[in-house]
Amino acid sequence: MIQGVEITVDREAVVVAAHEPLTVLSSAFVSGGFTAARAIVNLHVRKNIAEAETDGLLPRFVERREIRGPWVGLLTSAWTEKAVVAEADGFGLTALAVVTVGLSNRITAGVTPVGVWAPTTINSIVVVDGDPEPAALVNAAMTVTEVKTSLLASVDLASGTSTDAVVVAATGRGPRRRFGGPISDLGWVVARATRDALDVGIRRWIEEHR
Repeated sequence: MIQGVEITVDREAVVVAAHEPLTVLSSAFVSGGFTAARAIVNLHVRKNIAEAETDGLLPRFVERREIRGPWVGLLTSAWTEKAVVAEADGFGLTALAVVTVGLSNRITAGVTPVGVWAPTTINSIVVVDGDPEPAALVNAAMTVTEVKTSLLASVDLASGTSTDAVVVAATGRGPRRRFGGPISDLGWVVARATRDALDVGIRRWIEEHR
């Protein structure tokens, strides 16, 4: 595990909490983009929830759980209690990945037509104990997506789901990293942790839905 970072997994949500603010890049439902956050919240909602019904869900959950802000929030219709956690180390870096996986609304990017909003299904959260430059965080988010797509392609399940989300966060400790692509040291640990977590989650979903 990464010092100062704690993960809570239960039926309501996955919560990644840090003692000190993390630098975060994400496509999160609440506070997406570049930001600083002490918590990343992945909240379970029912599959058919309308976007209009989601207002206030995350703030109320954060308040009830007394989660220290600032925070970044995601929604998922996947079962959060089945979240998979994996860790990878190397090159003086540690990456921690926690993913929730559901594949009922899988699509192929650029082929599947435009559709209505739905709660995110594959949510990938990766925390790196390192100090990447902003562009390296973007690289790392691309690396997470490459891993997800390659794993889905390997089992002939399109390129993703209709509303996947990714969060990449960093502690800011250690030497500055300029790159986060798949063959950089930062990208390598991100890819390994992500692959280990998503591989388990994807294969388990397939087994449960045969």
